Amino acid sequence: MKQIKQIAFSALLTISAFGAVVYTSCNKDECKDVVCQNGGTCSEGKCTCPTGYEGTNCETKSRDKFIGTYAGSEICTVGTDNYTMTIATNSDALKLTMTNLYNESYTATCNMTATDAFSFSGSSGAVTFSGTGKLVSNTLTVTYTITNAATTNSCTFTGNK
Repeated sequence: MKQIKQIAFSALLTISAFGAVVYTSCNKDECKDVVCQNGGTCSEGKCTCPTGYEGTNCETKSRDKFIGTYAGSEICTVGTDNYTMTIATNSDALKLTMTNLYNESYTATCNMTATDAFSFSGSSGAVTFSGTGKLVSNTLTVTYTITNAATTNSCTFTGNK
């Protein structure tokens, strides 16, 4: 009888050990070999990037694709215009510098809000402006409101690199 108990106990230990090995081999750490950069975090083997970064490992600054000069047209509540707008890097990795807003050489500092979008606000003398920009392929759309002491004008600039 004692020998049967020992055999049963040994069989139970063997099955438990086998079960533990099978269970742990099925639960792999999918993030073990994934290195997310620039503050990205890994979940289920993929990086989730913070605002301003993109790529498999969050290695690319989202703003970099915006850099360039855009020739386009602008439609405002009051008036239309054709001109170029330039977007350049800023000393902050999550910001851009936009120049020639409203075809008046106004400059705005833009903050990245998504991989393809930014927001901005600024002023020049008595003029204030704020809005958003979005890039789809090489087409930039900037929607904003500009105000001076007398009027407010809502505008949309659409331009291509």
